[in-house]
Formats: sequence, structure tokens, C-alpha cells
Amino acid sequence: MKLKILFGFILLMVGFYGVNVYLGAKAPDEPSIEDNEGVSQDEPTASSSPMVTVDRSVIDHDKSVVVTSYADSLEGIRPAVVSVYSTKVVKGRIDGFPFDDPFFRRFFGPQGTQPKDQVQQGLGSGVIVSADGYILTNNHVVEEADEIRVALNDGREVDAQIIGTDPRTDIAVLKVDEADLPHATLADSESLRVGDVVFAVGNPLGVGQTVTMGIVSATGRSNLRLIDGGYENFIQTDASINPGNSGGALVDAKGRVVGINTAIVSTSRGNIGIGFAVPINLAGSIMDSLIETGSVQRGFLGVSIQDMDSDLAAGFGLEDERGALVVAVSERSPADKAGLRHGDVIVKVDDQSIDSSSDLRFTIAQMAPGSGISLSYLRDGELKTVDVTLENLEENTVIGSSGTVRRDAILEGIFIEPLTDALRARLNVNEDVTGVVVKEIDPESPYRQNFAVGMVIEQINRRQVSDLKTAQKAIKEGRNLFYINMQGVSRYVTITVK
Repeated sequence: MKLKILFGFILLMVGFYGVNVYLGAKAPDEPSIEDNEGVSQDEPTASSSPMVTVDRSVIDHDKSVVVTSYADSLEGIRPAVVSVYSTKVVKGRIDGFPFDDPFFRRFFGPQGTQPKDQVQQGLGSGVIVSADGYILTNNHVVEEADEIRVALNDGREVDAQIIGTDPRTDIAVLKVDEADLPHATLADSESLRVGDVVFAVGNPLGVGQTVTMGIVSATGRSNLRLIDGGYENFIQTDASINPGNSGGALVDAKGRVVGINTAIVSTSRGNIGIGFAVPINLAGSIMDSLIETGSVQRGFLGVSIQDMDSDLAAGFGLEDERGALVVAVSERSPADKAGLRHGDVIVKVDDQSIDSSSDLRFTIAQMAPGSGISLSYLRDGELKTVDVTLENLEENTVIGSSGTVRRDAILEGIFIEPLTDALRARLNVNEDVTGVVVKEIDPESPYRQNFAVGMVIEQINRRQVSDLKTAQKAIKEGRNLFYINMQGVSRYVTITVK
């Protein structure tokens, strides 16, 4: 995993090949805290996944109960937390030219021709969620692994296969060919509150299963950029999470899994009390989809959005800074068909309030393609509502290293449209200028310094471009020669494309 800087800290993902890893745990049936009055703990509901136990009862917040030990609560979860060992063979290059040439090998032998393959091993944790061997862990724990073995709590080591992975939530589902395995109970992570007691269970640093205790520091953490192009809605905790804990469980006071530990913020590659877990409600839905279909389908609305702030709210004549500001609408997308346009502020999806752009992005992604939603938005200060049918995100996007690259992207994060007469008049472009117009630039685009909104691209590598297809076809890897027009001034620029 690559090193990232966030708020002056080093962000370290946990688990694979020298990257920090997290604890995972599963949940027991007998809590040490008395159950809330009138709430039955004996009738958990079942998930659509095979034999996955889900307990949706709320967490006990009775302040009159004094707890001196959580041993009974954790007794049931510990057998369900396993260690995950991954192995990857990295092919080395063959050194020693000219000895790698057959002619020279005839006379000098194979000196210097041996490939320098390296075996890399990763350590993480996982949570057994069904009696027949389905296991939740992190994608980065098993990513690109050639072999995966799971160490069960009873000392056995067994081979595991990958059922499916979802890099955008960093969740993976494994399967071992065993029966009658101890397995976790999954809680309702939506009921978590800041201050709730939680435990991290896993195999940190390979020392063996360990339990650490903390509280929920925050919920709904997003925009942390811990997952490239991912959907972030993390639980933050100060329960100690260290290398080896990735893919393990975050557990509530009743021993039920509330999250899959995924990442930490650290200045020292060790725990400093800032850890993050994927909520189990999200991880569980991803797991169900991977088991049933082998993939994860997400809703697609077709808007580019940004957060509101006080200045933008004032500019649009709004008193409230909440909502997701639409800055562009993809052609023929569900949003386009519903009549949305740039400048609209989306404030609600069905009955769920939208406070930020990340809220909208996460909410839409959680919905299945084909879902019909009611979208509320502000236009010129007036609240409007429209019905929208979502499409499939994967059919409308291509994923790049830093996020979603739409089909109207000429390069990663650089979005264009044909130069129409209406655009020509608005941009005050001469009639003899033809080409495509840069209509939007992603702030994270590696090419953001090379382009500007309103720039007309006339030629690429001395080929005239008139639409997205001709522009994409003209681009090549390496150095490219662009002929552009900006505010009536034409010039040549070179741009290196990776």
C-alpha cells in the first residue's frame, strides 16, 4: 500500500506485505450487560447469506449497570476470529545480459540468468460469519495473493479460496471447506453511538489472538482517502489496532461484530489511537452480493458534485450550507433524463437528508441499479422533487487510480464535450476554431495543471478532434502534442500521459 499524508499524519493501510493490519472479531450470544427491558435477544434475524447470524437488538446504554469484566461477552466471538496468511510470488527480471542470450549460454553457461523471484507473505485477520466457512476480511489482505491459508482458533490451518472482493470498500469474502465452524453474530452498526465500548479482536504482529478495548470515537467518517476511489463511511475507534489486525472484527459489548477493522492513522507505523473499521451493515451487504452474484452492483445517478460552503450558499442565495452541489450532469444519464442541471443542490434522497457530496455518493452507491428514488433539490432557492431510476455504475464508468473516471473523460479527471454553437457563443470562440471543450476538471486529476475549464482542444498529435471518440483515439501513451485555444489565444502544449 502506498504511503499517504492526511492531516499531517501518515495513513497506513493494514495487512498485506508490510502494511499495517487490523483485528477482527465475532460476536457471542451471552452479554455481560443486562438486556434492555422489553428487548428479546433470543430471536436474531437471518441475513440472506448462508447461516449468517444477525442480531439487530440495540446496544444496552443502562448507566446503572457496573461492568467489571467482558470475558463472558467475548467468549463466543474469539473462536470465530481467524488469522489469514497470504502468499504472493513476485517474478524478478533476468539479469546478466548478454548471458541471457542462447548464443552466449552455449559457451558461458547459465551464469547470471536465474530469475530473482521473491515470495512475499502477508498477515491479516478474518471473521467467520457462517457455520459452513464464509469469512469476511479486507481486500488488501488478500489482494493479488497466489495462496491463502487460514489459521483457525483450534490450531488447524486450512486453504481458503476467494469468493469475491470489492476494492472500493476494501472488503473480501473467503471460503474454507469446513463445516460446523464457530461463527460470529452481526450487530446493527447503525445503532452505534459515540462513546460505546468496543473491542478489536485479531492477530496483531503475529503474536496470537489479542483483544484490545476502546470506545467508538466517531461514526460516518468519510473523505479520509484511505481507499483510492472508494466509498468511505468508517467507524473510528481508539481500540488498539496494529499490523496483523486488518480484516478482523470490531465488537460491541455484547460480543457482536459491528465492523471490520481496516486502516489506521499513525506517525509511527503503530497504533496511536486513531483506527477505522468498515461498518458491518455495509460489509454484510457487500458480502451478500459477492456470494450471490460474484460482483457488487451500485446505483448510478450521473452527476458530478461538490460540497457546499458558506460562500457558495450565499452565492446561490441559500441560508443552509448542507447538500450536494451539482457541477455537471452526464449526458443521457438518469440525472439528465430527470432534468437535473448544474447549480442544483441535492438535499434529500427519499427520506434521507443529504448533508454533503460524500453523503450523496455513498447513498446512491448503496442502492441497486434499477431502483426508483425520489430526489429533492433546490433550484434558485425553490425546493423541487423528481423521481429518478438509477442505472448501473459499472456500465457507466471506468475506474482509475484516484477514483471514478466517467465515460466523458478524455484523460483521468479531465471531462470534455463537443464545441457547439451555444458553447462557442458563451465562450466567445471564433467561428474558425473547432474541437472539444474542457467542461470539468476533477481536483484529484494528475493532469489538472495542464487544463482549464473552457479550454478548447483543437488538435492532439496534429490530428483534428471533434468529439470524445476522436480525442481519445488521438491520445497515446507518453508525450502528446496538444493544440489548444484559451480565451482566443492558440498555442501548442505537450502533456505526458501515463
